[in-house]
Amino acid sequence: MNILILSCGTRNKIVQYFKKELNGVGLVLATDCSNLAPALYEADHHFIVPRIDDANYLDNIIAICKEYNVKALFSLIDTELSLIAEHKEHFLSIGTFPIVSDSDVTEMCFNKFKMYRFLVDNGFQTIKSYVEKELFYQDIVNGKITYPVFIKPVTGSASINIHRVNSKEEVELLFNYHQNLMIQEYMDGIEFGADVYIDLINGEPISIFTKEKIAMRAGETDKSVSVKDEKLFQLITDFVKVAGFKGMIDIDIFKIDGEYYISEVNPRFGGGYPHAYESGVNFPKLIIDNLKGKVNSNKIGQYDEGIYMMKYNEVLVSRI
Repeated sequence: MNILILSCGTRNKIVQYFKKELNGVGLVLATDCSNLAPALYEADHHFIVPRIDDANYLDNIIAICKEYNVKALFSLIDTELSLIAEHKEHFLSIGTFPIVSDSDVTEMCFNKFKMYRFLVDNGFQTIKSYVEKELFYQDIVNGKITYPVFIKPVTGSASINIHRVNSKEEVELLFNYHQNLMIQEYMDGIEFGADVYIDLINGEPISIFTKEKIAMRAGETDKSVSVKDEKLFQLITDFVKVAGFKGMIDIDIFKIDGEYYISEVNPRFGGGYPHAYESGVNFPKLIIDNLKGKVNSNKIGQYDEGIYMMKYNEVLVSRI
């Protein structure tokens, strides 16, 4: 059972976990467009491929799948998810299962304002957001929202180009300088992350790991502690069922005055997933069991509270 990890980048741990769980019954393959992506060198075989916007990119990936009889593949970057989802049937036709939500779902997640509208329309509490400045200014006057607020790209990732602003002048400056921006309410509360696995066979959310975020770095969780709350588990379960996710997803959530607010969703492994795995929440095994045709049993909340994760830097030195 060979598994292909696309755009592996610095996610060395993900490669390591799949090698451990396959335990010799299959190979872990990895791709990236840069030969300086360290996770490449953890894999059994690695491939340098074109950038995902290259016309030949998909042909390269399909060729790898055919040559190495790849059972399943998934990507670790947001911008590739919709591409894989859009070509799901092509991959299935060559015997490769793409572990990704449907393309309309991945597109909704990548477009933060679409996700905001989905959450509002389906009755989930979320962060007040705007793409129209005038509506935002009107709500400022009416006291429905106050400064500071955050301005970010509608389709951004990794916390790039996010600005905290305190005045109309700053809003105007950013909107004049950048395109496709949104304004988002500042949430002064506790931030949580949830690693969720939705069974690939029966479509049920069967594993949820939640952590309180202590520190962030470059848009990813740097330090966190595992927590449990049945109210939060139920909220996540209800949300993922309505949205129709598949496989592994990562959710950002805020808690203010005892209430939870869903913020953003990454329909892939999150950067903080190693916290879940090291706490016994084993998504690679769940994936492998699904690929063998086994439906996974419910494992929601099966981990200990009070387990801390602290990331630190490692160095790979190699002749490439």
